[in-house]
Amino acid sequence: MPAPRFLDIEYCQTDDVLFPVAMAWSLEDGQMKTVVIAPADEWIPEDADLGDIDLLYLEEQGVPLIELAQELHQDLPDQTVYVDGMDPDEILVDLIFTAVAMDAPFEIAGMEELVTSLPREALDDRRRQLLSDEGLEPQLPENGVYALLLIAREEGFFD
Repeated sequence: MPAPRFLDIEYCQTDDVLFPVAMAWSLEDGQMKTVVIAPADEWIPEDADLGDIDLLYLEEQGVPLIELAQELHQDLPDQTVYVDGMDPDEILVDLIFTAVAMDAPFEIAGMEELVTSLPREALDDRRRQLLSDEGLEPQLPENGVYALLLIAREEGFFD
């Protein structure tokens, strides 16, 4: 059985907007990729309140959406990708692929569909505990993916 794949997305959400700003995902070998995302123009209305998001940084350092979509097609074709279920992941993935007029190459499922031995609340608690034990900032997507990888390892999905 191939190793499960995981994904986490950091995003901006205010009264005016919702869009992804960074993403991390795991590969078949358990390695991880992470990117800052250059937002689509249509995601940001004129004079929108973006909270503490640095739009200039995203525009200068972010990966263009077409490159991100192509990389996800290469890395996660026909996969079920597991998420922590704490964020609007499906909406955020739809935003990315709609902006480039492509279909997502993967299906999103909650971690509880993979790890059926623990109830959803226990999975959330375990994820939070791992982030705390490892001294990891929960808002960074690579840390979210790392915590899910650790849970999957504990549950015997890979070494």
